Amino acid sequence: MNIRLLAIGKTDNKALQTLIDDYTKRLSFYVKFDLEIIPDIKNVKNLSEAQQKEKEGELILSKITATDQLLLLDENGKTFSSVGFSDFLQKKMNAGIKTLVFVIGGPYGFSETVYQKAQGKVSLSEMTFSHQMVRLFVIEQLYRGFTILRNEPYHHQ
Repeated sequence: MNIRLLAIGKTDNKALQTLIDDYTKRLSFYVKFDLEIIPDIKNVKNLSEAQQKEKEGELILSKITATDQLLLLDENGKTFSSVGFSDFLQKKMNAGIKTLVFVIGGPYGFSETVYQKAQGKVSLSEMTFSHQMVRLFVIEQLYRGFTILRNEPYHHQ
């Protein structure tokens, strides 16, 4: 299985980027993983929230193929414990899914079109995090999930 993480806008915090790079490298020992940054929309001052979500949605959907399974990182999504998330990943691998795509939307969330195309929503927490920090959290949880599946000592219960 391949895993892709799509995110709107670059990470401008160098310390966060260093951690993202570290966990991306760690994760690559377990699964083919790709982080793809979709550039911020230009001239957002001239757009309503709905227009910005639509434009971002078009960019997101242009990166998805018909065989990808699309999961949105959304505050109203399903929450997991780390062990539960590792079970979720195992089920996706057992189902023969070729590419699992997680998406972090823009500041206003996702367009209705993106919600309609998605096969599910995942929430990291009831708390709100910056979109840049969410990238790190998702990659770290993917890494943690694979170490749990391999019974490696990274995760402690």
